[in-house]
Amino acid sequence: MSEKSTSSRSNQTFGRRLFLFLGTMDLAITLLLVLAVASVIGTVLQQNQPYTDYMIKFGPFWFELFEQAGLYDVYSSLWFLAILVLLVISTSICVTRNTPRMLQDMLSFRSQIQEKSLRAMQHSKQWTVNNSIENSLDDAETELKKQGFRVRRKEKDNQVIISSMRGGMNRLGYIFTHLAIIVICIGGLFDSNLYLKLAEWQGKIKIETRNLATADVPDISRLAVGKQAFRGSIHIPEGRSSDHVFIAVRDGYLVQKLPFRVEVKDFRIEHYPTGQPKSFESDLVVYDDDLAQPLETTISVNHPLIYKGYAIYQASFSDGGTGLELQVWPLSYQTESAEVDVSIDVFERRKMQWGKSSLQLEITSFRPFNINPDPTEDDPNNLRDFGPSFGYKLRSETGEASEYINYMLPVPRKGREFYLSGVRSSPAEEFGYLYLPIGEEGDLSEFNAFLATLRDSEQVNAVARTMMLETLSTVADGRNEKLEQVLQDTLVMLIKMFTEGGFTVVTQFIETTLPEAEKEALGPAYLGMLRQMLARLYFNSLEGVDTSTVSDEQLLFLQDAVDAIGSFSRYGAPVYLSLSNYNHIQASGLQIAQSPGKSTVYFGCALLIIGVFLLFYVPQRRLWLCFSKKGDTVELILAGMSNRDPREFEQFFETMFQQLKLTIGQRHSK
Repeated sequence: MSEKSTSSRSNQTFGRRLFLFLGTMDLAITLLLVLAVASVIGTVLQQNQPYTDYMIKFGPFWFELFEQAGLYDVYSSLWFLAILVLLVISTSICVTRNTPRMLQDMLSFRSQIQEKSLRAMQHSKQWTVNNSIENSLDDAETELKKQGFRVRRKEKDNQVIISSMRGGMNRLGYIFTHLAIIVICIGGLFDSNLYLKLAEWQGKIKIETRNLATADVPDISRLAVGKQAFRGSIHIPEGRSSDHVFIAVRDGYLVQKLPFRVEVKDFRIEHYPTGQPKSFESDLVVYDDDLAQPLETTISVNHPLIYKGYAIYQASFSDGGTGLELQVWPLSYQTESAEVDVSIDVFERRKMQWGKSSLQLEITSFRPFNINPDPTEDDPNNLRDFGPSFGYKLRSETGEASEYINYMLPVPRKGREFYLSGVRSSPAEEFGYLYLPIGEEGDLSEFNAFLATLRDSEQVNAVARTMMLETLSTVADGRNEKLEQVLQDTLVMLIKMFTEGGFTVVTQFIETTLPEAEKEALGPAYLGMLRQMLARLYFNSLEGVDTSTVSDEQLLFLQDAVDAIGSFSRYGAPVYLSLSNYNHIQASGLQIAQSPGKSTVYFGCALLIIGVFLLFYVPQRRLWLCFSKKGDTVELILAGMSNRDPREFEQFFETMFQQLKLTIGQRHSK
C-alpha cells in the first residue's frame, strides 16, 4: 500500500510538473518565435511550386534537405501543425491558471490595506483639512467618481479608507490576447491540410504525380465536395468551364470537386509600356442547381467572388490553347520533303516525321508580344516589341528534348533583318540564338534556295568541276585526270562537310586528316576554296537575278547565310518552324479556396485587437484615501499605484492630489 502511495505521488508530481511546464511563458514565447521564423521562411521561399523548379534552383543536395524539412509547404507541414497544437495547449493552460486570479484582481478593491503600507508607497501624500470627516468622505467619493473611479468605503477603528480603482478592464486585455492566440491557432488548424494528411496516412487518398488528363485521374486522387479546407487552382480558357480545381501537394496533385461550375466568359488584360501586366480581370458565369439563373460577375486582382463560402480569386493568366499556323523550312538533307504547313494548338503534342527524323512536337507557350531591350546610340535603355513568339520542344524517341522559342516578326541586326530562333537543351541554360537572314522577298525563300542549291549534287558537282578546271589551268601545263578528280572530289566533300557541321567540321577534318607538314599550306587553301564554292553556289541559286555585278547587299546576305548554315549543328533541329498566323485564345488563372476556419481566425483577430487595446491604452490605476480624526481636524493620506507608464502616472497622481485638496479643502500640508 505504501509503495502504491509513493508511486501515485510520484506520478502526480510528474503530471504537475508537465502541466506547469506547458503553461510557462518561456515555452509560449519559444513556440511563437519558431512560428515567426517558419512564417518568414514560408514568405521568402515560394510555396507549393513544382518540384522540378526547386530542383533547378537549389540543386539535388539542398532540394532533398529542404524537402525533408517540409519547407516547400511550411504551413501544412507536420512540425508546423504540431507547434500550433502545442501552442494551443500551452496557452490554454496559461489562461486556465491565471484567469481566476486576474478576474479576482479586477473585482478586488484591496480595502484591507494598512496605513503604514500607504505611507510606504512610492506615490503617497498627506494633508489635513478643517472639515468634518463625513463631509470629507462625501467630497472625496464625489471627486473620485467624477474622474471615472469605482469606489468602496471601509471603516475600521478610528479610520475610514476609501479604495478606488479605474481601468480594471486592463486585466481582460491579458485574457483576450491569450484567448486570441488560442482561437487563431485553432482557426489555422481548421484551414490546414491536416485532414488530407490523416486521409493519406489511412490510405484513403493517394497523391497523383503523373501528367494525366482530368478524366483519367483515378478516384483515389479525387476529393469530394465537403467542408474541408483547400486552396486549389485552375486555368480556364475563354468560353470554357470547369467544376474542379487542382490542389498542389508536394510533388503531385489532387483533384477537388466543386459544388458548382465556373465558366470564363471573357478575359481582359492591360499592360505597361514595358510589357509587364498592369491589370487583368475575368467575366465569370457560375452555374449551380441552387440558382434560378446563372450568376454573372467580374473579378479582378484583390476583388474576388465569394460564393457559398468559396472564394474565387483572379490569380494569373496563361495561354488557353492558341491555334498556330506554322510553315516548315527544312534545314538538313533528310528533311527536303518535310511538310510545308502545320496547324497545331498550344499545349498540343504531335508525332512528326521529317525525313528520317521522327520527333514529337510539343507546343508549350505563346506570347502575342515581347518587350525586350533594344539599345541604340541615342537611347541605351530603348525597349522594343519583338512581336509574337511561340515556344516548343522537339523530343526524340529516347525522351531527350530541346526547347525552342521562335519569333514571328523579323528582328533587325546591324541594319539587316533576320528571323530569330532560340534554343537550349535544359531550362537551367540560357537560350542560344540562330539568325536566319531574310532576302529581298521578305521571307526565307532566298535562304532556302541557297540551302537547296548546296544540297543539289548536280549543281555542286558542276560548280566544283568549273572551279577545278579554272584552278588547275593556272598551276598546270597539261591535263591530269587523276589530279582533276581528286580536286573535284575534295571540293564536293568540303561542301558536304560544311552543310552537315559548318566550319567546325571542316576545321576538324583539316586538323585530323592532313599531314602535319601540309596543314599550314593546305589548311587556308581548303577554307579559301570552300568559301569560293559557297559564293558560286549562292549566285547560282539566284534565279532571274542579274549576277553580272555583285552588290554589297548580296555579299552581306551570303555572309549571313553562311554563318547561319554553319550554326545548324548547334541548333539541333532538322527544320525551322515559322509562325505565319495565329488565333489567340487566353486562359484565366483562378485560385479557388474554402476556409472553414476563416471566421474563427477573424474572431481571434478581433479578440487580439481588443486585448491589445485594453493592455496598452487602458492602464489599471488604484487610489486609496485614508481618513483619520485628529481632534478638530481630519488627516488624509492619499496613495496610488498603476501597472503601466509610471512617469505618466506620477503626473496623474500629482494632478489628483491637487484636485482632491481643492475639493476637500485643506489647512496645511506635510
